[in-house]
Amino acid sequence: MSDDTPLDVLPALPIVDPGPTALASAQDNAAPDAEARPAPVAESERIVALDTLRGFALLGILVMNIQSFAMIDAAYSNPTSFGDLTGANYWVWLLSHVLADQKFITIFSMLFGAGIVLMTRRQEHRHVRPARIHYRRMLVLAIFGLLHAYLFWSGDILFCYAFCGMLVYPLREMQPRRQLFLGLGLIVVPSVLLAIFALCLPDPSGTDYQDLMQGWQPTADKVAQELAIYRGTWLQVFQHRRQVSLWMEAFLVPLFLVWRVGGLMLVGMACFKFGLFSARASTKTYAALMASAACVGVPLILLGVHYIFQSGWRFEYAKFSGEQYNYWGSILVSFGWVGVIMLLFKQAWARRLVRPLAAVGQMALTNYLMHTLICTTLFYGYGLGWFGYVDRVGQIEIVFAIWAFQLLVSPVWLHYFRFGPAEWLWRGLTYRQFPALWRRAEMAP
Repeated sequence: MSDDTPLDVLPALPIVDPGPTALASAQDNAAPDAEARPAPVAESERIVALDTLRGFALLGILVMNIQSFAMIDAAYSNPTSFGDLTGANYWVWLLSHVLADQKFITIFSMLFGAGIVLMTRRQEHRHVRPARIHYRRMLVLAIFGLLHAYLFWSGDILFCYAFCGMLVYPLREMQPRRQLFLGLGLIVVPSVLLAIFALCLPDPSGTDYQDLMQGWQPTADKVAQELAIYRGTWLQVFQHRRQVSLWMEAFLVPLFLVWRVGGLMLVGMACFKFGLFSARASTKTYAALMASAACVGVPLILLGVHYIFQSGWRFEYAKFSGEQYNYWGSILVSFGWVGVIMLLFKQAWARRLVRPLAAVGQMALTNYLMHTLICTTLFYGYGLGWFGYVDRVGQIEIVFAIWAFQLLVSPVWLHYFRFGPAEWLWRGLTYRQFPALWRRAEMAP
């Protein structure tokens, strides 16, 4: 969840203001490395526009993840299965669905693909073969993901990112247009699979269908059982989490997520090469992305919401055909968000306002794991035990509080430390040497 950055760069927070006049070429200015030793990105080599976009996406991901922390599993896909869905709670769900669901994870997946290109080019500039570093980096991330999934929260995405990062790495030097079309082709696969599965549903009178329905519209007994688990001890939660995590990695990742996430990584590689994530594209380009999101993406998603409610949230429709509207509309809305952040970054007055987002993005892995630690402490039984008691309005209020905390703490942390703690550990294990963490030398008079 952080990148190694070799191209046109801006000084990292909090040392120098990331204005356009601060742009420099790290490759042109870097001295040749006689020993050709692999090394993580230096602070002077970070792309702050990209860090800003990553920080924005990281915070946005929590809007949807909070639902998995606070409510039963079925409530994420089917909001009618648990909790109140009227009044303000309905509007929180609707805005989250239209503006956040699959949007920020889409941005993050594209940025992860861009990060692969960045790390590779930097190592090649140092005359180091990057493959060994990349695969070791992905292996460490996969281990982080497995620990995160089984010990803390089954909604982990790190393992999927590491798996997809290994698969798309050989395609990093492909021409950007080919990457773009191949990526879009991969994204089509889960959409087709959803349509096929809709035709292959089991007999509604059979036990297999009833098992599927328990994951979509669980009975009162099933809901009570899940509430008791998450309000229980760590061991009780672990037993349930182990089953969900295993299902995620054995079924959901290879059958669905690998296609979409891997495809988005390839699209991200292409978009980075086009300059889309470093605020290099024209103002008209970013405005066009925003217009396509507002005029096509959002209406398409709202149309899907209309049809799903019209079907009464019927499993056969809502889970398959109804899902297609948001599946495709989310990509357009994601690019609309990219346009918003990059246009802001192009404005001198706005760059100072979004500086804290760059700090959050520079510590994305740490902040992502912090989301889990905070939310499991709040909601699970071995913490405050709020699971199932907080409605959607209360959940979004908690999201805002966590945003404020991370936007304040991340710049302060980076004032005293060079990396977030998780980033420091990831880099140390990847490069087999742990970089200095404190800024004591830099802060000395």
